[in-house]
Amino acid sequence: MRLTALIILFIIKIGFSQEKDKVSEYADSITAKELMENLYVYSSDYFQGRETGSIGQKRAVNFLQNFYRTTGIVGANGTKNYLQPMTLNIKGEKIETENVAAIIKGSEFPDQYIVISAHLDHIGIDSRGEINNGADDDGTGNVALLEIAEAFKSAVKDGKGPKRSLIFLHVTGEEKGLLGSKYYTENPLYPINNTITNLNIDMIGRVDSLHFGKPDYLYLIGSNILSDDLHKISEKVNDEYVGLELDYRYNDLNTLVYELGRYVKNRYYERSDHYNFAKKNIPVIFYFNGTHKDYHKPTDTPDKINYPLLEKRTKLIFHTAWELANRKSRIKLN
Repeated sequence: MRLTALIILFIIKIGFSQEKDKVSEYADSITAKELMENLYVYSSDYFQGRETGSIGQKRAVNFLQNFYRTTGIVGANGTKNYLQPMTLNIKGEKIETENVAAIIKGSEFPDQYIVISAHLDHIGIDSRGEINNGADDDGTGNVALLEIAEAFKSAVKDGKGPKRSLIFLHVTGEEKGLLGSKYYTENPLYPINNTITNLNIDMIGRVDSLHFGKPDYLYLIGSNILSDDLHKISEKVNDEYVGLELDYRYNDLNTLVYELGRYVKNRYYERSDHYNFAKKNIPVIFYFNGTHKDYHKPTDTPDKINYPLLEKRTKLIFHTAWELANRKSRIKLN
């Protein structure tokens, strides 16, 4: 009897090890090379700084549509060719714009949704005619999202697709006041009550002044505010697969940050698209590398991105999404 139990335990361990190896195989499809290739396109002058409603933003949307179509990932319900259109009132002007949303349906819990997001817009062309390419802000978030989606699609092809549904959401109007994510949470394509978490990616390709010489870090904001479950899962995944230093200093809204020539309270928890999900009581993680000297300047270009580091950070988000999508039970609110 004892020998039989040991054999069963051994078989279980082998199965677990093989499963872990397979997950790592999908994560390894996320490469610095592909991230760089996509980012050099997405933050090129052709996109004219991707200002909300501009021709450059429409070109960015078209790039994202083509990627999902080519990869074989379908558009979310309620979209037309992946687009969730909206009319925004920005400083008295009506702007026609859109979110981009794709989905991989879950195999066991298709009505539970994990939203992975990044903002597709940036600040456009300045008064001197210089293009703000927004390579880090938020080109890195968009190309990371594409690579994560592609990795999950590879798992689907092998019959190992996620148990819960994954929504890949590129929101518009972030630079105008988180408007695209606000629109989504007020006009959700899938029920908000069944949205179990939002993983939001906004600037993950650079190293800030606090980490010069120690680049293997990432700021995580909000992970333990609404769900201790989410925080513990995030920590466990990082320990098992990636090994970044997870820096939580900006969970404290009073922590000062030097930005655009002055020290201000950071308020990062309220300053990117995850905040609109958090206001709906949806647990969030905001992935962020901190600001740098090229923040909101024409000098935020793709040649300054640390691509091996971008790869590592993207893999962390992939593994976190994988665990959330495939665990037995949905995470709990505090």
